[in-house]
Amino acid sequence: MPFYLVYRINTYKIRDVKVQYFIPAMCANFKPLTLAQLQQLQLPVVGFSYADEVYPGGTMPLLFKSPQGFEWREVMFGLVPKWAEDTNIAKHTYNARHETIFQKPSFQEAALKCKFGVIPVTEFYESKYINDKPERWGVRRKDGQAFFIAAIYEICKMNETIVRSASMLTMDAIDHPMMKDFHEPGDVKRSVIVIPHDRLDEWLSLETPDISSFIEGFPIEEFECLHVPKEKIIKSTPQLSMFE
Repeated sequence: MPFYLVYRINTYKIRDVKVQYFIPAMCANFKPLTLAQLQQLQLPVVGFSYADEVYPGGTMPLLFKSPQGFEWREVMFGLVPKWAEDTNIAKHTYNARHETIFQKPSFQEAALKCKFGVIPVTEFYESKYINDKPERWGVRRKDGQAFFIAAIYEICKMNETIVRSASMLTMDAIDHPMMKDFHEPGDVKRSVIVIPHDRLDEWLSLETPDISSFIEGFPIEEFECLHVPKEKIIKSTPQLSMFE
């Protein structure tokens, strides 16, 4: 009988109070935007390098808006709240349910202060179960443009080090024509929230924590999904001859 892991349970201690939260296995891997995509969208130059693929705990580019305009920050993938003892929590907070960000200790302060940004991506990866076995599938725009995943970010000081971090905001996807086919079998389906290009400035300019108008599934006519197996790294091992 196959075993499906739908949730991981994590417990953190905050001032002698144990906080337990549930994290659905969801988007944990993506490709950030490319230089060509950045230029196509006429965004500011990113002043730091970043990996071709990002995983929880890794670094990535986050776009937000300051009084000076759009700006980039290099942040950790997985929000690190100010009460955290170390950055290991980032490996468990990379997704944030929009329904509970105003109640969950990990995200509450950032949400109430409207610390919303976007993570521009080329494509993100999800698991699709085929014959009870997970396969790696990618979701991307049909026109090849980067798209903006809604994010919530935080900045804190830890051991005299400034830590900037962010998580992807997610929504229910049980009725989404594309995203309902991903994740473990069952009735829990989630999707990242995609901010339309023409609403980017509006999202980054929020001054009140009401994000309800942005909670809608991305239009499937503009996106496609495809099987993207993880490339296997074959290490060359010298063969020793018994006759040498």
